Amino acid sequence: MKIHKEGRNIIMGSLIATTVVSGASLYLLPGWLFQTLFIVSFLLFLFVLAFFREPDRRKAAARDVSMIYAPADGKVVVCEEVVEREFFDGEPRIQVSVFMSLTNVHVNWFPVGGKILYFRHHHGDYTVAWHPKSSEENERTTTVVDAGRHRILFRQIAGYVARRIIFYGREGDVVKQCDQCGFIKFGSRIDLLLPVDSEILVKIGDKVRGTRTPIARLK
Repeated sequence: MKIHKEGRNIIMGSLIATTVVSGASLYLLPGWLFQTLFIVSFLLFLFVLAFFREPDRRKAAARDVSMIYAPADGKVVVCEEVVEREFFDGEPRIQVSVFMSLTNVHVNWFPVGGKILYFRHHHGDYTVAWHPKSSEENERTTTVVDAGRHRILFRQIAGYVARRIIFYGREGDVVKQCDQCGFIKFGSRIDLLLPVDSEILVKIGDKVRGTRTPIARLK
């Protein structure tokens, strides 16, 4: 387990802040209050450290062109048919959404391999990520990958706490299934928009692991 590159500056800033606050409190506050503040500061630092952990998913990462794998760790909160208008012009799709809590790993992975046909970053609100309207109203990215026989759309969506979405690809890039595609800082969700004839392998409430859990099988 290592620390993700997106968290290094934040972790260093947290460490400096914890050190400065603890040092000042040692001289300015009573002993019991200093101890309390130090414990709270240290626990917050450990939380930030754990949030930016990066598990090694490269070894034995699942790769199967007929399968869609989870793009993130978390819980399935949506599994339903919707109408997709941004790229597919009102075509029905099956939406499967994975919500990442603050305790989940927040690295994101490509659910399929292929060529990136479309990418957009949309500015928006920061409502809670499990709210149905967050797919259309929150800050988000939309990516479409041409996987050969199918075009797969997925969205990174910022939540109430999240304030920055990172995406590493660009239109025209050829990407591999289960490679890292980005990171969302502090609470978020990912939507997958799949062909309606896909065999969905998860249900609402299921916990999934990025690059490991099969979400759907393509026809």
